[in-house]
Amino acid sequence: MKRDMRSHLSSRFLSIYRKMVGGNGLLYPILGFASCVAFIYMSFGDLKFSSFPEEPRISFVERNGTQFFLDGKPLYVNGWNSYWLMAHSVDENSRSRVSAMLQAGAKMGLTVCRTWAFNDGGYDALQISPGQFDEQVFQALDYVIAEARQHGIRLLLSLVNNLQAYGGKTQYVKWAWQEGVGLSSSNDSFFFDPSIRKYFKNYALTVLTRKNTITGIEYRNDPTIFAWELMNEPRCMSDPSGDTLQDWLVEMSAFIKSIDKNHLLTIGLEGFYGPKSPKKSTVNPEEWASALGSDFVRNSNITNVDFTSVHIYPDHWFHDLGFEGKKNYVSKWVHSHIEDCDKELKKPVMFTEYGLSNQNKDFEPSQREQFYSTILDIIYKSAKKKGSGAGALIWQFFVEGMEEYNDDFGLVPWESPSIYKLTVKQSCRLARIQGLIREKRNLKQLCSERE
Repeated sequence: MKRDMRSHLSSRFLSIYRKMVGGNGLLYPILGFASCVAFIYMSFGDLKFSSFPEEPRISFVERNGTQFFLDGKPLYVNGWNSYWLMAHSVDENSRSRVSAMLQAGAKMGLTVCRTWAFNDGGYDALQISPGQFDEQVFQALDYVIAEARQHGIRLLLSLVNNLQAYGGKTQYVKWAWQEGVGLSSSNDSFFFDPSIRKYFKNYALTVLTRKNTITGIEYRNDPTIFAWELMNEPRCMSDPSGDTLQDWLVEMSAFIKSIDKNHLLTIGLEGFYGPKSPKKSTVNPEEWASALGSDFVRNSNITNVDFTSVHIYPDHWFHDLGFEGKKNYVSKWVHSHIEDCDKELKKPVMFTEYGLSNQNKDFEPSQREQFYSTILDIIYKSAKKKGSGAGALIWQFFVEGMEEYNDDFGLVPWESPSIYKLTVKQSCRLARIQGLIREKRNLKQLCSERE
């Protein structure tokens, strides 16, 4: 029916066009041709464009002092980690898990997901060797970003791993050694070897200037990306003074900002205090924590670092502390970093990983709710006072059927009702501070159910 109507209208339109051409000199032919083009576009345009939903306009997240801002209003984050998103987007058979996870996050009112934007030298590697990339894997990362945009989720993208998983600095050192340019076989040469620094800069440049094959937007121009993270949990234990890591952070943060001035930048620190910090003996978990070559305050004070990052894993840090002791320690740990950012650093702090292991000998599922509540309550109180406690990201969420990606912290959120409820509660109370409940239909429904 639609096709017949178009055929009839097209014939009629062409008849009108011929009359205009025949009797009115040059002007009417031009007008007639333009009208024909417009008519054809309106008549058949939906055949081409209907499969592409209109993109919602979104803004870049900004920082002013100790707070994040979005469209001129303070922004507080409740989010999660799903490091595996790119890996599961490479194979079309597992892509549905990515969509399911992002959709579930949106349903819980979560706004930021932290995930890996790297896979160096291993299976389904994004970077096969220095400067060599697998286009299929890059298109998987394109998909993650495009899909996050559709679900209203922003991404905190990490650029390299301190650990060996997914290649990390170990792989970079191997590459330099294999090419005969490496200065040392030590993993820490990642930070001081000029050739390896060049490898990483080339990698960062390629990622930041990548044009998404789905959206057509360069990564550096895409506000779907919340921020860049230089490295997951950087440590340089061969130089406990911290100078080697500090030099690398200064150079790389300046390099990232020279390419991309739109996005925020963080380091990816665990949050330990270095050997010269007065808090090394009062807040660090144990003596070893000050000898890792990192320092929370010194590293975070770099000009090009927009916000600080902290991780929370008392299970890994203490071996003789019971649950109550760990919970009390975590309260002290979180308060200490918010205090640093309120008074000294004048930057927001994001607790970008937190979790409680189910492998503890005294573990009970109810402990997770208490532990997570301790963290989220402190952040909420800071946000309420317009302090630097800007948000937290749980480690980690995944969906059914992917146990091989789980660890002793992972959760399928809808299979843990108490954690699901707690997560939604945090989303709603942060949204109320920001005045978002009335503005966003999904939050209005989600949060009204819990009032």
